[in-house]
Amino acid sequence: MRLFAAVWPPADVLDHLDLALAAVRPRGGPEEPVRWTARDAWHLTAAFYGSVPDALADDLAADLDALAAAASPFELALRGAGVFSHRTLWVGVGGDVDAMVRLCAGARAVGDALGARPDDRPRNRPHLTVGRARPGSRPPRRRGSPHGGRGPGGRPGGSGEPDPVDALAQALAVYDGPPWWVGALTLVESHPGEGRGGGPLYRTVGEYALRG
Repeated sequence: MRLFAAVWPPADVLDHLDLALAAVRPRGGPEEPVRWTARDAWHLTAAFYGSVPDALADDLAADLDALAAAASPFELALRGAGVFSHRTLWVGVGGDVDAMVRLCAGARAVGDALGARPDDRPRNRPHLTVGRARPGSRPPRRRGSPHGGRGPGGRPGGSGEPDPVDALAQALAVYDGPPWWVGALTLVESHPGEGRGGGPLYRTVGEYALRG
């Protein structure tokens, strides 16, 4: 089983984000720079465990339940945006971010203790991935410059054209979604390539209430 732990925002929070993305999303066509993630994939990853044997999955579920039992509910809001490695477009998190970071650290420690695949990604910047750059979506480099020169504002892209993914992140930088109380940690099974548009299909294995 390919498993990860996550926090899932409620429907009204995702509705609000959906409207914000609709306002900045290009109208489609071959020049659209981003492959948008499906709404049912919008989550905040707490820890990624990789492929886990069925027997170990039961222990993982029990330990995540214990972790959640010791944690108190906390408030978050989706806020701001950015790009990782000129590729991944994300919406950030505001509110009690420290509580989310602690929950991520706890979920990662659970996996480490059980011998799951080490989660090699830092989880100190919680975020929700909304899209990924399509190949060839960046502006062409300036001829004769190995680094493509610098575009307006000192950004890469010697053609003088702005990076379209950066432009989307700038448009979403002022986004400020409604707050919600995080009340559960979810263990999820991922089936790569089986979801809509070739993305992953997610199945909830267990949901564990924060009741500290």
